[in-house]
Amino acid sequence: MATKDELWKPEKSPTPPPGTLPGGAHIVDEASPALRTVPGEPMLEVKGLCTYFFGEEGVGKAVDDVTFTVRKREVLGIVGESGCGKSVTSLSIMRLIPNPPGRITAGEILFEGKNLLALSEEEMRKVRGNKISMIFQEPMTSLNPVFTIGDQITEGIRLHMKLGKSQARERAVEMMELVGIPAPRDRLDDYPHQFSGGMRQRIMIAMALACDPTLIIADEPTTALDVTIQAQILELMKSLQARLGTSIILITHDLAVVAEMAHRVNVMYAGRVVEEADVRTIYKTPKHPYTIGLLCAIPRVDKPEGKLCVISGTVPSPFHFPKGCRFGNRCPMKFDKCEAEEPPLFPIKGEPGHAARCWLYEPDKQDPATEKEVRRKMLEAGERV
Repeated sequence: MATKDELWKPEKSPTPPPGTLPGGAHIVDEASPALRTVPGEPMLEVKGLCTYFFGEEGVGKAVDDVTFTVRKREVLGIVGESGCGKSVTSLSIMRLIPNPPGRITAGEILFEGKNLLALSEEEMRKVRGNKISMIFQEPMTSLNPVFTIGDQITEGIRLHMKLGKSQARERAVEMMELVGIPAPRDRLDDYPHQFSGGMRQRIMIAMALACDPTLIIADEPTTALDVTIQAQILELMKSLQARLGTSIILITHDLAVVAEMAHRVNVMYAGRVVEEADVRTIYKTPKHPYTIGLLCAIPRVDKPEGKLCVISGTVPSPFHFPKGCRFGNRCPMKFDKCEAEEPPLFPIKGEPGHAARCWLYEPDKQDPATEKEVRRKMLEAGERV
């Protein structure tokens, strides 16, 4: 097993070139650590997933006809503002939607050939924490304050791996060492409040890795951490993913995190996937006005004097989506058809695997100049806010 020093040995990298995100994250870097592992065949296939919430206001379509695939050894980034359906998608995969008021109403979730929606609750418990693990965004609320860290890590190990108490504790020590927690044997009987925020997040990662899962869902794993600790957690996740070959669904609103970690990216808005492509394509040639707006809102280290975009308005309530395109009421490019009919995902010509849910990219209307025009109008719209 590698020592902590070996895990944290920094890689030498050149001065960030033009086209980087804050903190030096590479937008189009062929040598990015995340891209060194080559994805394999599909492991998880989500098809037409619909997760609705039923309340006094009506039906809230939090996730509405979402389809995507995660391959072996792949990192899939899912990005978007709060309220776009990212976390509900992850909870749907784990079948942790509270019912009532939520319910998965349609679709399939195929994991290693089995439809998770068809499994009984007892069968699903054998999958959670074993084959599929989840790292939640706030470790202090996810860890039980009245149980020691050792008890919480060993619970899943004893349940799924059928190890005795002493063997499970040794496995827990091994996992804590793997994620860089100093003196793990001495800290095994400490409580969550005795650890810093960054250390608690490492414990969550240790718990997720404890049973050797084939898929990890990381729901905004760096949101509550300062920038330095964020960088350490991301470096840890990249190192572990490259060594263990685990697939990861990385859910975040931080595009810099996606640039560092992901092979492919799905951009979500109002319960829908509005754009999908490999990570280099998304950052180099984004198509959907929402994606362009998100990227224009990020400060660029190579353009410190440039104006930033502001996307006017807010994500609509899932109980009251607008008619037609769901981004239409915030889009400076909208025209009559946008208000009348919602667009499907259109494949982008000459860019395999790239698709955008926008009427600007109908097969007979695609124009390379459209992206620049969208960017210009998004910046103009931002100046008026």
